Amino acid sequence: MVHTLPDLPYAYDALEPYISRQIMELHHKKHHQTYVNALNAAEEGYAKPPPPAPASLSTPRSSSTAVPCAGHINHSLFWKNLAPAKGHSGQLQPGPLADAINKSFGSLDNLKKEFNAATAGIQGSGWGWLVLDPKTKSLAITTTANQDPVTSQIPIIGVDVWEHAFYLQYLNVKVDYLNAIWNVIDFQEAEKRYNEGVSGQFKL
Repeated sequence: MVHTLPDLPYAYDALEPYISRQIMELHHKKHHQTYVNALNAAEEGYAKPPPPAPASLSTPRSSSTAVPCAGHINHSLFWKNLAPAKGHSGQLQPGPLADAINKSFGSLDNLKKEFNAATAGIQGSGWGWLVLDPKTKSLAITTTANQDPVTSQIPIIGVDVWEHAFYLQYLNVKVDYLNAIWNVIDFQEAEKRYNEGVSGQFKL
């Protein structure tokens, strides 16, 4: 199976002024493509039989696909998390997700504040996530380092806070990027994931 870079569901400049065209092109064409290439190369290499070795030196091979696979998954989720600035982005409509946010955080504004505080606190590179606990059906905020994915929870909203996601536009002021990105969050996509998670039908 050969993995391919997914097309964006909008133009590279569709998220302006909140995320610039330059950032989106570099982020998608260069950074995400690098993870796709690395994943394909790792799987190809892992599929080849190892050279023969003396039995005393033979050890099981470990897969080198974990990091590029996680990077590919996280970015594929991230692009769908966003919507054009002139469309319905940033608008949370009344419904199951809004009810769940109000129940867990009191309001959307409180969610944003707690999410931004937790995500801004990441030391180095990583991701901020709004997740659904599949057992309790409650929402929570979590962070992951580097390209680590969410594993035991369902990702509802994910925000990339590697420097390549914001530095060209926001320099080292990560908080300004986090405040701005809520204007292009696709809450319709988030609610779709939430409903699938609650019903047990969510799939990556």
